[in-house]
Amino acid sequence: MSDIVLPEAHMVKLYYHPGACSLAPHILLEWIGEPYEAEAVEFGDKEYLKINPAGAVPALDTGEGWILTQAAAVLRYLARRFPQAGIAADGSPREEAEADRWSSFITGDLHPAFFPLFSPNRYTRARTKEALDEVREASRALVRRKLDILDAHFAGRRYMVGDRLSYLDAYVFPMERWAASMLEDGMSKYPSVRKHHEMMAADEGVKRALAAEGA
Repeated sequence: MSDIVLPEAHMVKLYYHPGACSLAPHILLEWIGEPYEAEAVEFGDKEYLKINPAGAVPALDTGEGWILTQAAAVLRYLARRFPQAGIAADGSPREEAEADRWSSFITGDLHPAFFPLFSPNRYTRARTKEALDEVREASRALVRRKLDILDAHFAGRRYMVGDRLSYLDAYVFPMERWAASMLEDGMSKYPSVRKHHEMMAADEGVKRALAAEGA
């Protein structure tokens, strides 16, 4: 049997928008500690659309001749590609299932709850201030319901899954930041989420990623 020659892997490159959910893989790359590149992009940029036609962030040039998009997929890929960082689930069926469960919650429930806050005009054909404010308030109510679930999950635990930091802690952190800044009362009603947010904000890798994004 002939030897299979795999393509040479090069440094990964992250395309991100400051403050967006792409902050999560930016944090992971700091935790991993291997050399990487990062480039800030603007939504709708024509050159970036050639990289990711959906126009969303993050996108990851894997250095292996292909581009990966979708935050959850990027995070899980990085955790698996760099197992020495210890940020993947522990491999047991239960913890893998819990990781998938909470990744799906963040992707499908928590993250989309913020969309009308960022772009209320996409959710109504009306253009009056009153109509847009109603969309924003409905979004805040939905965000609060999702935070209720997250706060109950964090009660009595330090990390999203298991007994150590994982890619899921990085994934939820940008949404915690949005809640702190976009809800009138911040996270005062969600003490367990606030505690996790404070823990993450004090992490050196998180600090480096935030600094790189100008936050």
